[in-house]
Amino acid sequence: MRITNLNEKLQYEDVWVVAEMLLDKIHPVTYELLGAARALADYGASRVGVIVLCSKEPENPTDLFAFGADKVIIVTNPQLKGFLDETEAEIIIRLIEKYKPEIVLGAASSRGRALIPRIAVKANCGLTADCTELGIDFESGDLLQTRPAFGGNIMAIIRSPNHRPQMATVRPGVMKSITPDYSRKGEIIYEKAKLNNQAAFKRIIESITKEENAVNLTQAQIIIAGGRGVKGAEGFDLLRELAAKTGGAVGASRAAVDSGWIPYEHQIGQTGQTVQTGTYIACGISGQIQHLVGMQSSALIIAIDKNPDTPMMQMADIAVVGDLFEIIPALVREI
Repeated sequence: MRITNLNEKLQYEDVWVVAEMLLDKIHPVTYELLGAARALADYGASRVGVIVLCSKEPENPTDLFAFGADKVIIVTNPQLKGFLDETEAEIIIRLIEKYKPEIVLGAASSRGRALIPRIAVKANCGLTADCTELGIDFESGDLLQTRPAFGGNIMAIIRSPNHRPQMATVRPGVMKSITPDYSRKGEIIYEKAKLNNQAAFKRIIESITKEENAVNLTQAQIIIAGGRGVKGAEGFDLLRELAAKTGGAVGASRAAVDSGWIPYEHQIGQTGQTVQTGTYIACGISGQIQHLVGMQSSALIIAIDKNPDTPMMQMADIAVVGDLFEIIPALVREI
């Protein structure tokens, strides 16, 4: 909705998260979004709400309170089994019109990319996709939405001062969930689906869940990633040896994947996976912004490169200047 005066603007409050659901179970990215929503709400002294759409009563909805929610709005209906983006968008629009949230956050997943833009269009408001950072403007109170732009060459800060709600999607693995506090209490609200006749022309015959990829970078606590400096597919054998010794996983930059040295499922960055690992070891990666946005939230970043002036070496917590073909074997021997 377009805001024309201050009184209209003040009608909108609270930060909402659209829960990511998979087979009626709450996906972990929902807790990451709650961490971001909690920080935004605390800044503006507002509340955090979560919308849960599912075919039956969700398991442990009170866990959402532990991760920062103040209220949970649950809509259950057998027709919500699977994923019907048109139907879910209609439900969420009615809830937005009723409760008037100021901010709505969703996951930049395949599901979120289908659903959240529909909501934004129907709500006549802006949407910033694939945000890497969210904040609040000190003077206006507007949501500041940071995302890569122009092919990842710059970081743009976007705001929607004249429309409410303000909407953004965040890639899984970018935001951090808060430490759960299971003593927190909140309010559970049950709303009816009020489905229209859309189900008459579209129905889900079967849902097939893709098996987990063998390369599970999002769950790895240690990632050893290689870039152009690895010099070839044989160089990744060296990284795999270090990964085997440390219990880590092997990642890669886009340059290495485009060169055919390692499959795409290892790619980290704007056009690959986003990770939030404990230790990230970058080997021969210069650190273009497209790659940095996919791993910059890692707790400890170690970079190995001959050139001390690359962006990756500059941002690393530990920068090792030297030949990775000498340093990594030495690490393997030491371990």
